[in-house]
Amino acid sequence: MTDTVPGEPTPQTCLGVAREAAALAAAADDQALNAVCRSSSGNAARLEKVMHAVHAEAVETERYAALAEQWAADPEMPDSALHHCARSAVDHAVLAQETAGAEATAAALRAELERRLTPEERAERESERRRAEAEQEAAERAATGMDSDNRHLAVMNGYLAENAVPLLGWTVGHMRVLEAAETGRLYWRDGQARKAAEHGVWSGGRRVSRQRTQELRGAGFLVAADAAGGVSVLVPTPMGQVALELARLYPAGLYDSDKAAYEARYARVAKRYRRMDDKKAAARRLPALEYGAVGRYRRPVTLVEQEARAAREAAEQWEGEGGYCPGVEAPRPTASARTATARAAVVTAALPTEAPQGQTLRWPSAPNAGRKTQHTAGATSPVRNEVPSAQVRPKGRRRNGAPVGIALRRTRGASAGWAQETLF
Repeated sequence: MTDTVPGEPTPQTCLGVAREAAALAAAADDQALNAVCRSSSGNAARLEKVMHAVHAEAVETERYAALAEQWAADPEMPDSALHHCARSAVDHAVLAQETAGAEATAAALRAELERRLTPEERAERESERRRAEAEQEAAERAATGMDSDNRHLAVMNGYLAENAVPLLGWTVGHMRVLEAAETGRLYWRDGQARKAAEHGVWSGGRRVSRQRTQELRGAGFLVAADAAGGVSVLVPTPMGQVALELARLYPAGLYDSDKAAYEARYARVAKRYRRMDDKKAAARRLPALEYGAVGRYRRPVTLVEQEARAAREAAEQWEGEGGYCPGVEAPRPTASARTATARAAVVTAALPTEAPQGQTLRWPSAPNAGRKTQHTAGATSPVRNEVPSAQVRPKGRRRNGAPVGIALRRTRGASAGWAQETLF
């Protein structure tokens, strides 16, 4: 049973109350029946009507009691459903006693259903529930080798196979041809299909049904890949691989003989054609897998396969993050890269990390800082930390006749209000 709303009684209490309510309703039914048997002709009709009403309530009480026992054995049903059955059984038992004219002793059973669970009882029930779920999961994993998600996927594939495999019109021989192609050793040479003894040796081997091979290839379940010496290697297509997996899941959908398979295909295509020759030709062709079956089928993954994939992905991630790779030397930085890194570290250490309040950062002073400086392209401006930008005009003269050089233009900053020098 799943988790219960706090305040509900235990499942054992609900079962006991439902059984006791059914017993009280049956006793009231017997009492009404005895009253009809002892009645006179004057009140026989009334007592018979009462008897039928009591019997109907007793039947409902018994139904809810039986339903409570059935739901108690189902682990998927919630405990609230069991509580509902017990409460309904008590209500019908009270109506049965009141209709029969007896004392409504079943009403005292409602107090049992209204008893609240203690914290210890709730904790114990939760522990039992989790323990039962863990034991069931362990048993199912040991039996199937898959977790719950992949088990559900296998069940859905089984439903898909039950609907799709009978529509294929296959025999066991068709499935054997696809199994031979799945190994990669089925080849076509000189108008005959054979299964090679070894992969890559395209000569000899066991013969495979030519007719079934051609039927599967014509329906799109097999595709040919050219090999050396005029040999065509036959491999399953994605649709053929899915059809093979579905046939393995539901072998009961395969027909016993080619005649039975042909008759089943003929019965399905008979209404599509009017001429007899067209019907026979359509029945000789294998139909493709039903639309959407390839997309709906998903192969379940076992626990062993999941562990192997997790180990492989962990190794690939470790190598991708710089782990040791056998036979590959670890890259080392060159001399120029080490020199550039060292220079960057020196410059970073020389620059101050934070300017004092009210001051502006200045560039470090040059060795000839005491000499008279001139404004040249790229020189540092003496006004605060302002560096003028320069643009040299081509040779010639200005419009006003002044020689071409570097013209300084002072602009006022938008925020600080300090004059800045820009070069044009």
